[in-house]
Amino acid sequence: MTDASRGALDGVTVLDLSRILAGPTCTQLLGDLGATVWKVENPATGGDDTRAWGPPFVGDAEGRKTDLSAYYLCANRNKSSIALDLATPEGQRIAAALAARADIVIENWKPGSLAKYGLDHATLCKRHPGLVYCSISGYGQTGPNRDKPGYDLMAQGYGGIMSLTGAPDGEPMKVGVGIADVMCGMYATIGILAALRHRDRTGEGQHVDLALVDSQMAWTINEGTNYLASGKVPERRGNQHPNIVPYGVFEAADGHAIVAVGNDGQFARFCDAFGLAGLETDPDYATNPARIANRGALLARIAPVLAKVPAAEIVARLEARKVPAGPIHDMAQVFASDQAQARGMVVEMESRHGPVRLIGNPLKFSRTPVRYAKAPPSCGEDSETILAEIAAETSGPAGC
Repeated sequence: MTDASRGALDGVTVLDLSRILAGPTCTQLLGDLGATVWKVENPATGGDDTRAWGPPFVGDAEGRKTDLSAYYLCANRNKSSIALDLATPEGQRIAAALAARADIVIENWKPGSLAKYGLDHATLCKRHPGLVYCSISGYGQTGPNRDKPGYDLMAQGYGGIMSLTGAPDGEPMKVGVGIADVMCGMYATIGILAALRHRDRTGEGQHVDLALVDSQMAWTINEGTNYLASGKVPERRGNQHPNIVPYGVFEAADGHAIVAVGNDGQFARFCDAFGLAGLETDPDYATNPARIANRGALLARIAPVLAKVPAAEIVARLEARKVPAGPIHDMAQVFASDQAQARGMVVEMESRHGPVRLIGNPLKFSRTPVRYAKAPPSCGEDSETILAEIAAETSGPAGC
């Protein structure tokens, strides 16, 4: 078998006790990289919460709604689903047997709540010293808020990103997708891979503790450090940049375009593109710090000029002068673009209910490319297979 067919994480097994988005994002990434992922779902509740987060849903051959919502599809490929009720002794026994065969366990239960099932990190890591155990929660395993529930919207509010997002005179605004969940899943993936590296060198597993709020605070990045350096609370600026001008979304004659002037040389070429000669040498605008200080006056000079030019022409003029600029696509334009096609960012997989179209993985490897081996499963779809793999006695297929 070649490296390309196995994937970089071939031979790594993941027991996924998570649901919704942060944990599933992480385990889908691990599955894309070649890991075997066992997704545990509760048959009493219909499985992962996001199975019901529609429409839209995938329809079966007769057009009937299935348990594959589009939301669920976004984070659950390359996994096998086993239906287990962890509140039952049998469910706990099987989950413990799966954990014994896993390299990684990931969960996003309320801190401490898995202890009553014997599936918490302290119990499993003591039993299996080489286990990498990752816990995701709203506020982490410690701190005064550890017992509060965690949802993406609350993390965006608590962690500060909503205070930075939206129009200056509007209400605080969340990001359009569950970015706190997604970024927490990314950090979890990095933490797990680092812990695996340590395990492979030393034989020691460990507990990886991730909080939605911590990860959201971390990716306030320059605006967070702007505050820490200055003590000044950042303002909402809509689509404008706090540290670079002009850099943002501008109205065009037929819509909007992105202009991203990153340095003084680009600013001079920007001025040339739109007949604004003299601005590039004006002391009020010649340097980026000066443009920041005179942001309002500069934008008042630029905006009316750009508003008379079609968006595509704005982009073309600036690209010809090597000034960063671009369009603003809707989802149809995104996935129909030649760039998306060239980069394999739309993939089609065959589920038990028919074909599904998914967003491709952005990672491109020269030796061990990501794999698209298994479409997101229905709840309990792989129960018999997984139980057979661990040689457990079953009375029949489990299902949701």
